[in-house]
This record gives sequence, C-alpha cells and structure tokens, in this order.
Amino acid sequence: MLSFSGSLKVFVAIEPCDMRKGFNGLHAAVTERLGEDPKSGALFVFCNRRRTRLKILYWDQTGLWVLTKRLEEGTFAWPKHVDPQTTKLSLTPQALALLTDGVDLRGAKMRPWYEREA
Repeated sequence: MLSFSGSLKVFVAIEPCDMRKGFNGLHAAVTERLGEDPKSGALFVFCNRRRTRLKILYWDQTGLWVLTKRLEEGTFAWPKHVDPQTTKLSLTPQALALLTDGVDLRGAKMRPWYEREA
C-alpha cells in the first residue's frame, strides 16, 4: 500500500494514457493535457485504456519519479467523465491509496470523523 502525507495533491488523468510514455512523455501530458506544472510537487496519475496499468509522475525537488503498477488480474476502478471539459480529477492521498489497492470509489464516501482538510 502506498502512503503519502495528507497535504499532498493528487491529480488523476481521466482519459487513458499510452503506457509507453516515460519521463518526458508524462511530463508533456501533465503540461498539455492536464494544464498543471509537473514540478509543483503533486502526484499525477495515469492509467491505460484497459485499466490494468498505471503510472504516477512525481517531482521531489531533485528529480522526477515514475512509479508503475501492473495488475496481474482485474482492473482499476477508474473515474469516468462527468463533464466533457474535465481532463483531471483531484483526489486525496488516502483515496489514491484505496484506488491503487483495488477499492471502487464510486458510491463510497468518507465518514465525517475521517475527513481531513486538503
């Protein structure tokens, strides 16, 4: 299970991404598709069309990290388009951990005692 601090920003790309992309390709996708600064210190999460692989791009003030996860079976419960203009979704680090661990976030909600300010 991944664990990140509660103050970390997480942006999930809703559209599928070509998983052949490396550092430069994901950097360009963050800038062009998501309209964000890759060096902001946020996590940028991308998934393939079949929802079996994901990549995370992260800047730690010294360089870029690319984290990859490939599921051996099953798929990630990836967010769907609500608005055609939307290219990204903001998640809490806790929600990202649930997503990467196979929890379907649709219909799920945080209990009042668990909610934290972002």
